[in-house]
Amino acid sequence: MLELQYPYDAEYILRKKKSIKKALLARENINYTTKKIAVLGGSTTSNVVLMLELFLLDNGIKAEFYESEYNRFWEDAVFGNPELDEFGPDLVYFHTTSRNILNFPTVKDPQDKIEDMARAEFDRFRQAWEAVQGRYHCTVIQNNMEQPFYRLLGNSDVSDVHGRLNFIHRLNSMFYEYAQAHETFYIHDANYQASVYGVKRWADPADWYRYKYAMAVAAIPDFAFSLSHIIKAIYGKNKKALTLDLDNTLWGGVVGDDGPENIKIGQEDAVSELYSEFQEYVKAHKDLGILLTVNSKNDEENAIAGLSRPDSVLKPEDFLIIKANWENKDRNLVATANEINIGVDSLVFIDDNPAERAIVRDSVPSSTVPEVGLPETYIDVIDSNGFFEVTGISADDLKRNEMYKANLERAATESSFADYGEYLKSLEMVGEIRAFDAVYMARIAELTNKSNQFNLTTRRCSLAEIEQIAQDPQYITLYGRLLDRFGDNGVVSVAFGHIDGKTADIDLWLMSCRVLKRDMECAMMDEFVRLCLERGVTTVVGHYYPTAKNKMVRDFFADRGFTLVNEDGEGNRLYELDISGGYETTNRYIKVNP
Repeated sequence: MLELQYPYDAEYILRKKKSIKKALLARENINYTTKKIAVLGGSTTSNVVLMLELFLLDNGIKAEFYESEYNRFWEDAVFGNPELDEFGPDLVYFHTTSRNILNFPTVKDPQDKIEDMARAEFDRFRQAWEAVQGRYHCTVIQNNMEQPFYRLLGNSDVSDVHGRLNFIHRLNSMFYEYAQAHETFYIHDANYQASVYGVKRWADPADWYRYKYAMAVAAIPDFAFSLSHIIKAIYGKNKKALTLDLDNTLWGGVVGDDGPENIKIGQEDAVSELYSEFQEYVKAHKDLGILLTVNSKNDEENAIAGLSRPDSVLKPEDFLIIKANWENKDRNLVATANEINIGVDSLVFIDDNPAERAIVRDSVPSSTVPEVGLPETYIDVIDSNGFFEVTGISADDLKRNEMYKANLERAATESSFADYGEYLKSLEMVGEIRAFDAVYMARIAELTNKSNQFNLTTRRCSLAEIEQIAQDPQYITLYGRLLDRFGDNGVVSVAFGHIDGKTADIDLWLMSCRVLKRDMECAMMDEFVRLCLERGVTTVVGHYYPTAKNKMVRDFFADRGFTLVNEDGEGNRLYELDISGGYETTNRYIKVNP
C-alpha cells in the first residue's frame, strides 16, 4: 500500500488507522504469514501495537498481539503469567527506553561503582531475555536506549563516565555484544530513530506525563515502521532485487541524446557526485546478496556505453540482467522476474519518471515502486523503506549474485542439449544432504520463510524454532545443498518430519525453484526414506496445503508414489507411502554425500 511506504504522512496514518486496516484486510490473494507477538512494555504500547499491525499487514504478516500491563515487562518476562503462557509467543518484543533504566550514575560515584551499575542494569535485561527464550523458545527483539533529551554535564555528558549519555552508550554496547553472540536476538535501533526525528521532539515530556508514551505520539508511526522491518525480515518478507532505470536515475542526463561522454557521473561537479554516491549505495547492496538488474528505455549499446565509463561505479557485470530496449517497463519487469525465477513481488523498481512508476505500479500491482522523487532523495527513500533489512549475513548471501549468474549459464547450456537427461549428466551434480547443521541454521530458517512455490505446507519457522526442531530426537531433519560444474547453488532444499511410532509425518518440504527438475527432490526423498527405514518407520505421511503460489507441487507426493488418502473441500490433501516392503530410489543424476 503506497500510503504505508516512505515517505508517508504519519499524521494521516494515525488518524486513519482503522480505515487503513480495513483496506489492507480487504485485499485479495494475500498469503499471510500468521505470528504471535508479545509486546512487553516499559511504557504505554497501545498505539505502537496498532501502528505495527498495519505495517506488518502491508508486508503480508497477520499478527496476533499480547500486551503486558504498563511497565510490567520485567515481571512478565522473568516470572511469566498464565495469559502469556497460554498465548505462546513466536516473538517477544521488549519495548523499553532510557526511561526504564533504574539507576543512573551521579557525579559523586567512583568509576568502579559506575561500571557495576552498568553491569547490573544489563544483567536485569539479560535475565528477562533469557527467561522468555527459555520458556517460549522464541525470537527476541530489544530496543537499544535512546539519548536523553538533556545533558546535565553539557558536552562532557558523552565523554565523562558520570554522564547519562556516556552511561547509555556503555549499556548499549553491552546490548550489541549480546546480540552478536545470540542469533535469535535482535536490536531495534530506537536510538537512531530518535536521532533522525530529533531527540528533543522525540522525548516530548508532555506526551510522557499525559499518556506515558516514551516517545511523542506523532513519532510512533516512524518507530513502528522501523520495528516492522526487523520482523518482516525475520519472517522472509524482504525484497530480493533492485531493478533500476538508467537516465536520470543512475546518472544525470539521457545517454541516447547526450552521449555517454556527457552524462553526469563521476566527481566533476555536484550533480555528478550525487549520482556517483547513489551508484555506490546501489553497488553495496550487491555484497549483501541483493540482485541488481536494469530496466531502461534505451538502446542496449548506449546503456552498456554509459555503464562502461571509467568513472561509473556500476559496471555492466554488476547487473544480473540488463533490459535496455523500447519495450514497456512493466513487461520488462515481469520478464526479468521470470528469467531470474523469482516473484515480481520480490522486485523493487526505481525510476525517476512518475509516469513510468505509475504504469508499473498499476500494471504489476504486486511489485514495489517507491516514490523516489528528486535524485538527492533516492538513497533516503530506499534506505528508510527497509526493503532489504539485514538481520544476518550468510555465506549464501555473499555469493548470491554469482549463484544466479551461474543459473543463467546453466539455462543457456540446457538449450544446447537435445536430451534433457544428457544435460543433467553434464552438470556433474553433487548433493550434500544431511541433518540440520548449525552452520546452515540461518539459511534453513530463511528458506522456510521465503519459499512459496515449491513448498508443500508453507510452514514458516523462525531461527529459534528451527534450532528447537534440530535438537528434538523425534524429528528427522534434512537440508540439501547442491553443487555442479558451474558452481555452488548453496542450501536449496529443506525437509523435516516427526516420528510417531511406525509413522513419519512430513511437516515441511520445500525447495528453491532455481534447482527445479534436477533430481534434487528425488535425492531428498531417497535420503528421507532411508532415515525413516533406519528408525523402523513403515509409513510416511505427506501433506499438501494449497496456496495462491504453490500449485506447481500439487501432485508432488503422487509423483513420488504416495497414495492420496483424503482431500477436503479446500484442496488440502493427505498422502501416505507404505515403505514396509522397502523403497526404490529415484535419484539418477546426483551423487549424494560422496
